[in-house]
Amino acid sequence: MPKTSIDLEKYHDLALQKQKEHRLFLAALKKTAPKNLDKIVQEVHNQVFEEIDCMACANCCRTLGPLFTEADITRIAKHFRMRLPVFEDLYLHVDEDGDKVFKAMPCPFLGADDNLCSIYDVRPKACREFPHTDRKKIYQINHLTLKNTLFCPAAYLFVEKLKERMG
Repeated sequence: MPKTSIDLEKYHDLALQKQKEHRLFLAALKKTAPKNLDKIVQEVHNQVFEEIDCMACANCCRTLGPLFTEADITRIAKHFRMRLPVFEDLYLHVDEDGDKVFKAMPCPFLGADDNLCSIYDVRPKACREFPHTDRKKIYQINHLTLKNTLFCPAAYLFVEKLKERMG
């Protein structure tokens, strides 16, 4: 198991309590974004990930299935030396939005004992970019950032630290 565990319930409860506050902050940020916001966002993101070890959490891998692009499917199927339809039949289904996602969670490639991703080098783009807290023009994904605070301690801390930094 990971060295230090993360109290997911604590972060989830905090995120629930602060949903309205976070929503208002992110909405205000959209209206009053300083010119150097992307730089500030990157600094706050880096600071958060000095504190949070994803392998002590992996909640995203247990609860939030990534959207698979055609490029993701091709890359991962090739990694397994599988034909595309075989990979898709084995792991994916089309959800109500028409997106290709895992048939079931947790992620079948998540190591149960160590939270390591067995396909890390070829993982889906959505996994590589999660929780999207280092994105340029972060205010364009306020809805996603807010949602991610409920599942990801790093996303919650990111909003808290960004709020603190912006005064």
